[in-house]
Amino acid sequence: MNGCRDIIVVGAGQAGFQAAASLREAGFDGLLTIVGDEPVAPYQRPPLSKAYLAGKATAGTLALRPASFYADHRITLRLGERAALIDRPIQQLELKSGERLGYDHLILATGARNRSLPVPGADLAGVLQLRTLADAEDVQRYLAGVESVVVVGAGFIGLEFASVAAARGIAVTVVEFADRVMSRAVSRPTSAFFRDAHEAAGIRFAFGVGVGRITGADGHVTAVETTDGRAFAADLVLVGIGVVPNVELAAEAGLTVADGILVDQALLTSDPSISAIGDCATFPNSFAGNAPTRIESVQNAVDQARCVAARLAGRAASYAALPWFWSDQGGWKLQIAGLANPHDLTVTRGDPAQGAFSIFCYRHDRLVGVESVNRPADHMIARRLIAERLPLVPDQAADLALDLRALIRTAAAA
Repeated sequence: MNGCRDIIVVGAGQAGFQAAASLREAGFDGLLTIVGDEPVAPYQRPPLSKAYLAGKATAGTLALRPASFYADHRITLRLGERAALIDRPIQQLELKSGERLGYDHLILATGARNRSLPVPGADLAGVLQLRTLADAEDVQRYLAGVESVVVVGAGFIGLEFASVAAARGIAVTVVEFADRVMSRAVSRPTSAFFRDAHEAAGIRFAFGVGVGRITGADGHVTAVETTDGRAFAADLVLVGIGVVPNVELAAEAGLTVADGILVDQALLTSDPSISAIGDCATFPNSFAGNAPTRIESVQNAVDQARCVAARLAGRAASYAALPWFWSDQGGWKLQIAGLANPHDLTVTRGDPAQGAFSIFCYRHDRLVGVESVNRPADHMIARRLIAERLPLVPDQAADLALDLRALIRTAAAA
């Protein structure tokens, strides 16, 4: 396999796991090691803010594979280990313990970490974040005895958590610096629907303000003070204001980094013996005019891992997978196909008042993204429309009498 006999994957998240699994599927027969800094085997992160906190999933059901999978596929897990240094001239990875591991190819799947909230009181007990299983366990313990929660940030994680907390009868306030929910991820119509839906469920919002400080008593949080002078009672504060890619290991090794580890269309870094994938990688995105793009999603992690495994197996191809995303918030499933921002026109298919609709987003008369709420068939059709760049004018998108599947079949046959 291109001369590789020893491959190391740094990162035991979705991308790192998939890279190792796909390498075995592709026929790689050499030594294969995953180095992960968490003490547990690779698991699913998306359910942490939803099913896990709602009591519908356990640590066991989150596991990506049973323990036997790694033994059966001869994948060595080095868990609870932190990569400290990449010695590129002699192709060795040094762990924090001082142990050195040699590699023929290194795959960086180092992921991202939560952005911290730099305000007084952010270190009080009860001010939490949610990214890892350990974080979710902490949040779960706190939720058992709280009456009021403040969520800082109205992104996917913040709103998913807010829905779970509100369903448990907890008073929830969401503080958001922007003027609407999910402002970087969705169009205004979709944003307005989710704000109305969450407010109907009892969630209160404070828009256009930041957090000035967090106050407490006896070392535990009691309230969040916003920059406009208001104070919201809180037994628990969940901070969800985005993530920072983990690029330090790559940067210290002299690899090119920006908002992520820069890779080419084959997901290679500036060192041909090192690839980078997943949340930590910035790549030329064909759905964004080949602009450097970093995407935080399971789809991107999985598809990039498969792309690298195929290249190492001798089947090189440019990474060109369509981005898609999802978020479960209360009784609403949001599915997004493509990269809709920026867009200059939106068209609604279906009826938001009925809680099931899709927003088709256009940029310069070209369909670039579709946001579907409780319309999974629209989402699957949209993925094909955008991926294959099939024509769909706005009037067609809005016409419920038009069978979009038939339109795809006709376009494919032409």
